[in-house]
Amino acid sequence: MKSCPPSVRPPRPVIYQLMLRTFGNANETRKPHGTLAENGCGKFNDINPAALASLKAMGFTHLWLTGVHEQASGTAYPNRPADDADLLKGIAGSPYAIKDYFDVCPDYAEDPDRRLEEFRSLLDRCHAQGFKVIIDFVPNHVARSYASEVKPELSFGQGDDRRVFFHRENHFYYLRPDDAGGGSPLKLPTANMPGCDGRFAPETEFGRVTGNNAVTWAPSIHDWYETVKLNYGHDFTQNRSTAHLPGPLANPSEVPKTWRTMDEILAYWQGMGVDGFRADMAHLVPIEFWRWAVVRARSRQPGVFFSAEAYDNDPAKVTDGHVLDELLAAGFDAVYDDPSYDILEGIYDSGKWANDLDSQTFTGERFHHSLRYAENHDEVRLASPQEWGGLGMNVGKPVCAVLFAMGRGPVMLYHGQEVGEPATGAEGFCGDNARTTIFDYWSMPEFTKWVNAGKYDGGRLSCEQKALRAWYAKLIHSTQSPAFTHGEFYGLNHANQQNVHFGRIGDETVSGHWLYAFLRHDPASQQSFLVIANFHGSETLRGTRVTIPEDAWQFLGRSSQQDWKFTDRLDSAWIGQSVGGLLALPDLPPCSALVLEIANSRGGCP
Repeated sequence: MKSCPPSVRPPRPVIYQLMLRTFGNANETRKPHGTLAENGCGKFNDINPAALASLKAMGFTHLWLTGVHEQASGTAYPNRPADDADLLKGIAGSPYAIKDYFDVCPDYAEDPDRRLEEFRSLLDRCHAQGFKVIIDFVPNHVARSYASEVKPELSFGQGDDRRVFFHRENHFYYLRPDDAGGGSPLKLPTANMPGCDGRFAPETEFGRVTGNNAVTWAPSIHDWYETVKLNYGHDFTQNRSTAHLPGPLANPSEVPKTWRTMDEILAYWQGMGVDGFRADMAHLVPIEFWRWAVVRARSRQPGVFFSAEAYDNDPAKVTDGHVLDELLAAGFDAVYDDPSYDILEGIYDSGKWANDLDSQTFTGERFHHSLRYAENHDEVRLASPQEWGGLGMNVGKPVCAVLFAMGRGPVMLYHGQEVGEPATGAEGFCGDNARTTIFDYWSMPEFTKWVNAGKYDGGRLSCEQKALRAWYAKLIHSTQSPAFTHGEFYGLNHANQQNVHFGRIGDETVSGHWLYAFLRHDPASQQSFLVIANFHGSETLRGTRVTIPEDAWQFLGRSSQQDWKFTDRLDSAWIGQSVGGLLALPDLPPCSALVLEIANSRGGCP
């Protein structure tokens, strides 16, 4: 059950993801499909010293400022008209339909004309508190209305040959007359929506492939119709082979045009003080580009952080290998651990068992470079009554205890998760989908109780919400210990499947449905922990005993013949003692976890 050997690196990032539009927005009108004037919008200035100090105290090291870039939007400003409604998902627009890669969204500025200055001030505030700042890097697609005002000479599409589907030096892929959808003009799936006619005037005589690779003049409502795919010098319709592309040390003059433009974008934000990037849908971009771009970014800033949203099960991935491993080999610090997330959600919603997590502990180097999360802007809320078994916000306790403790890679919490934001009701473009909208002007009913008119003191939270936020802080601080940041993993479920005292419910004949247990050990510090989680939403597991086999004791560098003390460092003052390799646990309430430090029963390490 051992995973890859440790590598030398600093303690892992603990990332707090916040959506600028909703984080500081205390407006409580919440009119579905409401305008900015009606529903309000978060501002750069809302992320004030009080907010930053509170997040720092919780233990976060990195802030992911989601949705920073200027996007296609239905809100007009002087010298900036609103975008065509046919190109928008929601009035506010998608933060992943970027309109100018060198600018920030004017919605977030007190003075829209000084928005870049206000963003720089936010960076300074974050850095003053010791945070590293991450922003999105969306390499696969841009808004159909993309046009940079900050650097017009670097606007995508300039100089493209629109007569051909693919050309190495084109930014975009251009539709041919005989492609699906009946030929020009481009016909968008918005014709029956308010204020729409299904047309985008600039694409009357030509059309472009959508961000999700739809080669059609008539994309569907399920396509990323509001975006266009960028071309990295590879015709994705032919095959996945990208070996013809330049190597990591190629001169800029030798690489495709899109590579050069993207390198300019990364350099621009690095020069402004951004410390890292979360790459959106990174598996849709050739690995060769990543090898080249990361090398260049690190030549400018050696410690720049790169994490990748990527999914190996997406048939559109641009590699025949395992894309997560390929991205790590290309230089990424971390890749999304979607498989573990899916298993944990599946325990509640699709019949999976805790034992299924073992399949994710044999992933080699990836195991300790996975970014683990229980929520992000794409996923449903833990506290949603529609998801995660409808158990409410406390379901995050066993889920996050396991995710945050199992590996050395970064961990992430999404704003609102720590106070049980449920995302109930229809908010706008996506209806009632158990997610906090990223397309609309909105505020979060529970999170605003923590914001508390800009005090960020939780003054309006319930006692239960305050306790949950404090619990997440304890988890973060506990899992920044050496055993978790530098140690190894040893799973115990395999050794307890026939253990009748390992959390069986009803007529189960095998253990490991609701209970998951593992060890973490750092040889350098000799620090060891046992982590155990009860995922069941209503059953208190009583009389639980964990068998720790002989090879696990060897992994810990300890003798099973000695008695060892186990002390919870998370949510209780419980202390227990192993006897002959067996540990009897206290009652485990529903949706609970223990993080037990292992020490000599006489105190201290052996």
